[in-house]
Amino acid sequence: MHIRVAIVDDHAIVRAGLRQFLAEQMDLVVVGEAANGREALDLVRAGGLDVLIMDVSMPEQNGVDALAAIRARAPELPVLILSAYPEAHYATPLLRQGAAGYLNKECDPMEIVSAVRTLARGRRYITPAVAELLAAHLGAGADKPVHEQLSEREFQVFLRLAQGETIGAIAQSLSLSVKTVSTYRTRVMEKMQLSSNSDLTYYALKNGLIR
Repeated sequence: MHIRVAIVDDHAIVRAGLRQFLAEQMDLVVVGEAANGREALDLVRAGGLDVLIMDVSMPEQNGVDALAAIRARAPELPVLILSAYPEAHYATPLLRQGAAGYLNKECDPMEIVSAVRTLARGRRYITPAVAELLAAHLGAGADKPVHEQLSEREFQVFLRLAQGETIGAIAQSLSLSVKTVSTYRTRVMEKMQLSSNSDLTYYALKNGLIR
């Protein structure tokens, strides 16, 4: 029985290369592709997926926002994050928010295949590097990065503010009221002990969360 996979990445060449490699595996079949989070949600709504492979950094709706929407729509669908960002930047918050695995794009292609097979069996895929991060996260307490103390929604709002989006635009994108987004912004500022959007942008750049 084939494992039905969908690929979500804004670079066509990445999707093509991954599709070709996965097609060489007897037990895998690529049944859909998307270039952003909104298209990914359309794939999920259509159904017929066993595993979703998704990038973090995409236009229109990024992987962080898309993961939240996918988890709400299809909580049983395992999502493998395949990102150009090192594990240290996003692995812990995204796994905490429901991703079933996290791989860096510099990994061996066969590791992606192993991860997909593992996720299809209903298990998480945790690399040694990510396991180390998770262990450090559990034991670090106050030493963990400030952004890892944010809730799922606070993290979404934080990233969008850091990228220069207005509160109105964020409210529209996340289907929230302007007042609610303003409340999240206040919480983010308090938790991170920052005072302006430019402070958020500096923090995100310094910690490799945006480029």
